[in-house]
Amino acid sequence: MTTENLHSEPQENNVNNTENIVNESINPESSPASENHDEEIHDEVEQHEHEKLTSGELMNKLEALINAEDAGANHRKFNAIKETLLQRVNVEIEDQKHQHESEGKAIADFKFEHPLQSKISALSNIFKEKYDHFHKKQEAEQKDNLEKRQQIIEKLKNLYSNSSANTNLFRAIREIKEEWSSAGQVPKTEFKNLNNNYFFHLNQFYQMLDLNKEYREQEYAHNLEKRNQIIARAKELQHEPVIQKALNELQFLHKLWKEEAEPVAEEFRDKTWDEFKEISNKIHERKSELLTQIEGEQLANLEKKNEIIESIKKLTASSKEPNHNYWQQAIKKVEELRSDFLKLGSVPRKLSNQNWNDFKIALRAFNSSKNDFYKSLKNSQHTNLEEKLKLIKTAQDNMNSEDWDIAVPLFKKLQEDWKKIGHVPRSQTNKVWDDFREACNTFFNNFRAKNNAQTDDWKENYKQKRALLDELKEIGNDEGSVEKIENIKTSWNNIGKVPRDKMSINTEFNKTLREKLKLNRINEFDLKEEGLSESQITDRARKVKNQIADLEAEIVKLENNLGFFGKVSRDNPLLKDTFEKIDEKKAQLESLKSTLHHIISGE
Repeated sequence: MTTENLHSEPQENNVNNTENIVNESINPESSPASENHDEEIHDEVEQHEHEKLTSGELMNKLEALINAEDAGANHRKFNAIKETLLQRVNVEIEDQKHQHESEGKAIADFKFEHPLQSKISALSNIFKEKYDHFHKKQEAEQKDNLEKRQQIIEKLKNLYSNSSANTNLFRAIREIKEEWSSAGQVPKTEFKNLNNNYFFHLNQFYQMLDLNKEYREQEYAHNLEKRNQIIARAKELQHEPVIQKALNELQFLHKLWKEEAEPVAEEFRDKTWDEFKEISNKIHERKSELLTQIEGEQLANLEKKNEIIESIKKLTASSKEPNHNYWQQAIKKVEELRSDFLKLGSVPRKLSNQNWNDFKIALRAFNSSKNDFYKSLKNSQHTNLEEKLKLIKTAQDNMNSEDWDIAVPLFKKLQEDWKKIGHVPRSQTNKVWDDFREACNTFFNNFRAKNNAQTDDWKENYKQKRALLDELKEIGNDEGSVEKIENIKTSWNNIGKVPRDKMSINTEFNKTLREKLKLNRINEFDLKEEGLSESQITDRARKVKNQIADLEAEIVKLENNLGFFGKVSRDNPLLKDTFEKIDEKKAQLESLKSTLHHIISGE
């Protein structure tokens, strides 16, 4: 075969054969529509994975992308992560807005800046600069690559039209194809025409090569080996655990198949292509499995989120009569439900907006019902505040009182009434309690201090009265008995109080006194105290008058204090001692009035 034959014009039948070779190598999965579909699937998978990461982990991914040398080439990944973060930021801002509204504050006063907002904005500005730089660099590289590819096409054209007789066509076409494969990207607007031009001249070369059986067989054998390598790697990809990784590499294998594994001998064309296509289809079937898995997880998330929404609705429309404790527990539960809702992953995209709107509506309805309750509660709290202020005023007016018989039960009742009154506005809670507690503590501290101070004196008084009583019991109706009785009574009246638990000695003394007076056949008012001068008698009358005035004042005060109690009755255990005290003081008052009468009249 001569050199001229190698460079002669291709025959018509060879042209048709070459077209068949080119046509059978085109993979439908590598079409632009299919590539866009794969990109959408890839975005869907990445979005699903992003939902599983925390905001902090996503921020770390953003920073890692920016710090990568090819940062600008990752704009799809960067924007996808940024979009996920901004969605979360918006959710949290919306949540803060709901909290602001739930506290009864005006929405116009809402101000909140999420801590991630400024950082995302800063990272976006940095990335934009890197992307702009990458884009300009890419344009320059693509322009250079365009020139390189045009030069490669010229070299290919010269190979089959102007090559010398000593040219090793097999080696030359290998070098051209390797150069073409590694020449890099060109502008998208130039790619289609450039690619068609290259394959046109490549087909022209193969038509010329058909005239030389030796070269053709070498080329076929080389390409068949390349196809078998691609098929072997595709088989391995069937077991790749990361489905998206398998899909990405499969797309690259189809590119190699088209650019470096054409043509082969006719008996291997359909066989190898069918095998490769079958493996490709199996790998793409796994893509469906992945989407089915994601769809199943999203539907499960949707079901859980809808259950959370229903739970919030039930808490809002409770069949029970809501009180403060109910709403406090409900608020805590809704916070837990809200947190669980936000932690759940994505839902089907077509239902995402509706699901989110349902969640916001449920939260707003809950907050509205809660706010209505606390507005009505606020009114009742003001009424409660007025009631407690009245108790405080009563406590403060009587906290220095030493009329223990009436004041002690009064303060006990004040404390009981305080417990029955409900809540007051939170801003006043501590103040009113402190004021009430201070008044109560002042009274009871005085009460304890007075009791402790008087206890010893009263014990001594009791001893003296006990001795006088014993002495009185020994008196008979002998001569001088009346004088002894008069002396004992005078001494008795000059002794102060005795302990409360010993007060029965007064009753015993009066009873014994009446017995002794009866025994001696004299009236109590006939008793005189010997040795008293006229001035002393006057002093005694003055003292009795003072005692009468004090007793009258005490009786009035005791009766007035009874007015603090809602139901005044002798059957009331708290007031029993008070009524007895009033009766005793009235009896003493009548006795003192008679005594004063006898002192003044000199009878």
